Amino acid sequence: MHCYLGVDIGTSGCKAVVFDENGTQLHVERRTYSIISENEGWAELDTDEVIDQCFAAIRESASRVLPDKISGLGISSQGEAFTILDKKGQTLSRALVSSDRRAETYAATWPEAFGPGKLYNITGHSPHPMFSLFKLLWIRDHMPEIWQKAERILCFEDLLQYRLGIEDPAISWSLAGRTMMFDVVNHCWSREILDMVGIRPRQLAKPLPPGEVAGHVSKEMARKLNLAGQPVVVAGGHDQPCSALGAGIVTEGIAAYATGTVECITSTSNTPLFSPDLMKSNMCTYDHAIRGKYATVSFNLTGGNLLQWFRDEIRNDSFGELLNQMPEEPSRLLVLPYFAGTGTPYFDTAAKGAIIGLDFSTTRGEIIKALLEGITMEMKLNLEILEKAGYRINELRIIGGGARSGHWNQIKADVLGKPVTVPDVTEAASMGVAILARAAHMQLPVEEVAGNWVKPTARIIPGNTHVYEEKYITYRKLYPALKSI
Repeated sequence: MHCYLGVDIGTSGCKAVVFDENGTQLHVERRTYSIISENEGWAELDTDEVIDQCFAAIRESASRVLPDKISGLGISSQGEAFTILDKKGQTLSRALVSSDRRAETYAATWPEAFGPGKLYNITGHSPHPMFSLFKLLWIRDHMPEIWQKAERILCFEDLLQYRLGIEDPAISWSLAGRTMMFDVVNHCWSREILDMVGIRPRQLAKPLPPGEVAGHVSKEMARKLNLAGQPVVVAGGHDQPCSALGAGIVTEGIAAYATGTVECITSTSNTPLFSPDLMKSNMCTYDHAIRGKYATVSFNLTGGNLLQWFRDEIRNDSFGELLNQMPEEPSRLLVLPYFAGTGTPYFDTAAKGAIIGLDFSTTRGEIIKALLEGITMEMKLNLEILEKAGYRINELRIIGGGARSGHWNQIKADVLGKPVTVPDVTEAASMGVAILARAAHMQLPVEEVAGNWVKPTARIIPGNTHVYEEKYITYRKLYPALKSI
């Protein structure tokens, strides 16, 4: 029996998950690390600590199965974060993660010099300080001693490959897209962008399509990590497309809805979709975790963390107890869920949240339900923009921690007016890259492996749609009205 390892490198922790050849999850090992914020707006990770924790998770997961059973592994990575290495491969910098805001000025001014339309048509992304491009410009100008010593600039997928003993590491097309230096149509680093920044292509990892073999774990590292032989390492990708693949999103018409700290919908298309409306709404176009398909992500930075805020600050109940207090009928309230600014479509870091419609008859349960309704209405706004631009979305597959709540899943179906399916997947990103490893190792179509591995457990049909359609008409007016004051 062959087994496959899916490694997922997130912002607050990493996971190494072992799956058997039928997609059954055998073991998951987690490790955590902390964001470092030494200055206002800075958010960094100690790169060496992250890699050490990845190794610890891999070693422990590998020890739970016979060593010679792990035949391949793939790596899913948070987007945008990168590390600069010197000629000896030693780290020169910490990894600047997505929430790091130090490059706000560059994100606002540099695209004007380059040409905002041209930048979008090359990279498929709209400017935001989260992207690697602008953070690299900041390092170039503010840390010249590091910039001059930079031999390699690697994101976490390619960096882990490098530490696993692959001397010429690869970055998947989807993760390369999150740097905002990658040509998402021609699938290569944009020389024009690199030249303006002052980066040489050889400083970056070689771009590979998802699922293509990047190399093998070195004998020395395999021995240290309890891996027999030299398992194949495949190009994985950005965590959101990898999660979508782990949810079985292999065709148009079905989208992945990741519900956790951040709400994110990943939609797929057979061709790259560019339009002025998508650009204006900050809806990106980049590679899916399946070669030949494209994806976009629409997200809100407030998600399950809003329920956590309510629990911690307002009512010290468990999440289950909170959800059980909700009324059956839709709430009478409207919530603007911008407690951490907005994601798409506005990219407004100054926006604030609001709860509207309170009176003395308002109950705790009604507020809780309104919070979840507001989060979902924001995603409905994003879906409406995507569908007008040409994306077909007939069904959503719910993944992430929130997928365990039948109450919340029903709200999503009701507000969105679409059926939602809950697949039997707890670690979608890790499963997605394990699917790629299985397909590469056995030379099988990715779609075939995903179809065999991903199994739905529940399907929720929408109700109360007429009530929510009326509420949504009002909801769309909230942000413009409140922004004006």
